[in-house]
Amino acid sequence: MGGDRAPLAIPDHEIVERFVRAGGPGGQNVNKVATAVELRFDVRASTALPEAVRERLLARRDRRMTDEGVLVIQAQRFRTQERNREDARARLQAIVEAARDAPKPRIATRPTRGSVERRLGSKRERAQVKRERASRRWEREP
Repeated sequence: MGGDRAPLAIPDHEIVERFVRAGGPGGQNVNKVATAVELRFDVRASTALPEAVRERLLARRDRRMTDEGVLVIQAQRFRTQERNREDARARLQAIVEAARDAPKPRIATRPTRGSVERRLGSKRERAQVKRERASRRWEREP
């Protein structure tokens, strides 16, 4: 779709990074070093995003988006701060790039005659099965 255009540059001053201790395995290192990154990007207040991209990002039903329009990305996949930082920024870039392309509008189509006939035929068969069940007199065993 839009692979030939330059990626949107997000200025560093619009990104807030906080380093926290990561969960999961890692021994003493995980208890001592704050390697996980919590990246916050205020979509609503950003000046780097075109209006259409901003609206598409805010319209997404994404649990990482707060009610105030702040996108929160947590990265703790790697053991070093720097790798997690790069990972968080790459994920932010991927989310923004995905919002650049407008979704393709759906073109309404009519079902084919064959598909309508198949659907109605299966409905008739099912109705027949249910009618036979209801009308059958089940004989009680003593």
